Amino acid sequence: MSSVRIVTDSACDLEEALTEQWGITVVPLIITFGDTPVVDRSELAPEEFYARMAAAEELPTTAAPSPGHFDEVFRSLAADGATGIVCVNLSHELSATGPAATTAAKAVADVVEVRCVDSRSLTSGLGSIVLEAAAAAADGASLDDIEALCVDMAERTRMFGAIDTMENLRKGGRVGGAKAMFGSMLSIKPIVDVSTGRVEEAARTRTRRRSFAWLRDRILADEPVTHLCVGHGAAPDMDDFLALLGESVDIGEVRTGWIGPVIGTHAGQGVIGVTYVVAGDG
Repeated sequence: MSSVRIVTDSACDLEEALTEQWGITVVPLIITFGDTPVVDRSELAPEEFYARMAAAEELPTTAAPSPGHFDEVFRSLAADGATGIVCVNLSHELSATGPAATTAAKAVADVVEVRCVDSRSLTSGLGSIVLEAAAAAADGASLDDIEALCVDMAERTRMFGAIDTMENLRKGGRVGGAKAMFGSMLSIKPIVDVSTGRVEEAARTRTRRRSFAWLRDRILADEPVTHLCVGHGAAPDMDDFLALLGESVDIGEVRTGWIGPVIGTHAGQGVIGVTYVVAGDG
């Protein structure tokens, strides 16, 4: 078994069965409702999160893990036999999580070498990179090779989200180039592009159905694609989108799941996101 270990954060939205299967260590972010902090994943499942957010008067907030938390994880893995660690985190532009991991990596440099990679992505986009890294580690790939694999995938990963409400993005401040959408917020179903690691405006559609068609058409325009995933934040029409997508792609090859609390806090209930990897130049 490879001595290179893979670490990520809870924004990866990978199911526990997958992280256990591949030996992936997940460092959780903290979700705070009012004055009550809750540990993502271990203390707060996605279903419970969306129900609580819908009932809350104020939006919850998210907080990155501390450098000390990553430090503990890195040292623990080193003590368990890791000769190297690749830590892949959600977009550094949108969270202090990656920088916290980088700080910790420097602090443990005398114990174990840690390579930190900015996925420039979120949710299943991050998750797909992490899974490929874990598979490479299981095959005995080197620290250099796994880091290079992650960097390459990060550059080719695309992420788009059909937002059902702009209220969370507006209140949370994670809007970047999408600010211009707020003027007509009530009359549109916006689509955001997080492919660069920033939240940018991709399109404005008048109906939910049109936003679904836009997502489908964008996927088809980028074909051939791999690692196609569809995630949702308690979206009642998730099956409608999958049915539409299934007219053009093999749904059996699509990984589906929840968009967890870290991203759901900002994207809002009803969000449907797609992530995939486009072909390289070679």
